[in-house]
Amino acid sequence: MTIELDGPLVLAGAGKMGGALLTGWLAEGLPASRVAVQDPGPPPDIQAILDRAGIRSTPELGDLGQPPAVLLLAVKPQIMEAVLPALGRRVGPGTLVLSVAAGRTIASLERHLPPATAVVRSIPNTPAAVGRGITVCVANAHVSPAHRALCDQLLGAVGQVGWVEDEGLIDVATAVSGSGPAYVFLLAEALAAAGVAAGLAPDLARRLGDATVAGAGELLHRSGEDPAVLRRNVTSPNGTTAAALAVLMADDGFGPLLTRAVAAAARRSRELSA
Repeated sequence: MTIELDGPLVLAGAGKMGGALLTGWLAEGLPASRVAVQDPGPPPDIQAILDRAGIRSTPELGDLGQPPAVLLLAVKPQIMEAVLPALGRRVGPGTLVLSVAAGRTIASLERHLPPATAVVRSIPNTPAAVGRGITVCVANAHVSPAHRALCDQLLGAVGQVGWVEDEGLIDVATAVSGSGPAYVFLLAEALAAAGVAAGLAPDLARRLGDATVAGAGELLHRSGEDPAVLRRNVTSPNGTTAAALAVLMADDGFGPLLTRAVAAAARRSRELSA
């Protein structure tokens, strides 16, 4: 479905996430002429995308002709306070403000926006770069069903979208899916290291670890099966997998360890939120 807007889409911040979103929107048929990018210096790979699409990136927005339909905030959280006041003055009565900046609460954004502005706070993750991300969103009281549908379209261009009604759960989503890719990459690292410790050559151990994690993830994606079902499908009674899972699923094993890790990440997310 082509993304249709009744005004410009302003992308503030053309880093990795902003660039991934822009790539997804263009692929979904959003005309490049509808996009205005504010960024003083996009990285070379994102600049190449802008150049191919004929989109200029400027440190300050020029005359848009009308208030933006969407203001998407993809700037680094630490510079949000510096850039948001000027951007907030561009917001019109119908503008949807959609933030993908980590650690910035809805209240911290609303301070710089006109009263009754529709604001959505979201937490995407890095697999958005390959169209396989997942983003969790929370809306303020001024977000309409049409705004939600538009968010689903914009964020759905790079993966799945989910919603929570309690903003406090964004910290949990950050810990599970926002930080989650790092846990999976660590698993690939640990598998390779375990293979080396057991006698494999480092290059082969790396290939085995990477391919196993990537392949298992793709199987999970394509099959639609519950992960527990897929785990049981691999596990023969008294076999090699069962021997390994007896260690990983012990009372002090992988499950409890990951629960503590997610709790630590969620706690840190709350500490960092403004």
